[in-house]
Amino acid sequence: MATAPGPPRALKPKPTLPSHYYEGFLEKKGPKDRDPFSLDRSIQDKTVTDLEDYKKFWAGLQGLTIYLYNNNRDPQYVEKVDLRNFLALTDDAPRGSSTMDPGTQFCLSLEGQEIKFKVDSLESREMWKGFIMTVVELKVPSNLTLLPGHKYMMAEALTKEKDRRAHEKPPCFLNVSRVEAQLLLEKHPDCGNMLLRPGSDGSGGFSITTLQILNGAEVVKHYKVKREGLGYVIDVEEPVSCSSLHDVVNYFVSNTKGALVPFSPDEDYEKVLGFVEANQENGESTWTVPKLPAPRVPGDAKQGQQLPGPGKPPWLSTPLPPVPVQDENYIIPIGDEPTTQYVNEDEMAQFCRLKAPALPVHRLAGPKPKKQGKPLPKVPPVTNKAKTDITEELERKLQQRRANLED
Repeated sequence: MATAPGPPRALKPKPTLPSHYYEGFLEKKGPKDRDPFSLDRSIQDKTVTDLEDYKKFWAGLQGLTIYLYNNNRDPQYVEKVDLRNFLALTDDAPRGSSTMDPGTQFCLSLEGQEIKFKVDSLESREMWKGFIMTVVELKVPSNLTLLPGHKYMMAEALTKEKDRRAHEKPPCFLNVSRVEAQLLLEKHPDCGNMLLRPGSDGSGGFSITTLQILNGAEVVKHYKVKREGLGYVIDVEEPVSCSSLHDVVNYFVSNTKGALVPFSPDEDYEKVLGFVEANQENGESTWTVPKLPAPRVPGDAKQGQQLPGPGKPPWLSTPLPPVPVQDENYIIPIGDEPTTQYVNEDEMAQFCRLKAPALPVHRLAGPKPKKQGKPLPKVPPVTNKAKTDITEELERKLQQRRANLED
């Protein structure tokens, strides 16, 4: 039996990748791909990086980070390369090739590590190098082999990166007042001695609060940072212009020979629940970690009885039986049965016309009512007008009945 088609299924939204300045395939070989246990001990003169194989990713550049994905349809990255510790970007000629042909490889040097990349064409190599240098140096490089269209794309990425940095706040920014900033620096000297906060004049600017120790005394200073266009100006005797708040913080750090350290609040949280418990025998207090119950498996029939809530009577601790499912709590209507054909239909018709004898009505036995004497009827007196209308026969019967009742 054919069934009616159900409603069409809603299409799931297709995951989309985040917006990148530039994206494409990259083959990466770096410190995170090392596997020293798989190396042959007879090869000791080569570095681990040289013995590795390249691993292919779909890569995207956003801000100062290169995000690496398994494929171009995966919205979640699996690795990322931070360009904040950028040192240099050079071509990496493959082994056995002439120095005149650098090939399609380049090397990214960061503080403490080197990462090698390989692409499928010289054009792709120049594009990746150009976009990386653009976001790091905040200018379009002029020493690369680029077409006018490529330079235009990098100029657009440069505008987006400047706008991102202008609105991005450094980690030492805290939304606190002037007094609160001073108290934080006094209370947490190990977290830093300089923080960025909103300005107190309500103009949309910012302020830098610093705390230093001079001959055993605390010295607190406040510096005003004004917003001008897309940049910022440090309001000192000789104003200093900066393109972002990060540059403002870096200016204070670099021009004080590292004496000012950006404030980094410590946000360590405990991962295990514990409490102080007093020992009744010796009176000492100890730190106790309770034993947590094992997690219940969904659908487990052997579940413990639930404890009554606060203020609930103990006799109501047993839960009520579950309400039957609405879809299962229904009555199946019985349709008209098909007419049955009998051989002796005439005899059955006569039998159906017979009337069953009436059954006597049985009443429940109850207390018998008490017998009461007959009350004497009260006869209203006959008026003169009524006597004239009553015939003599009726008057005689009435007097006879009255005499009988009096006896």
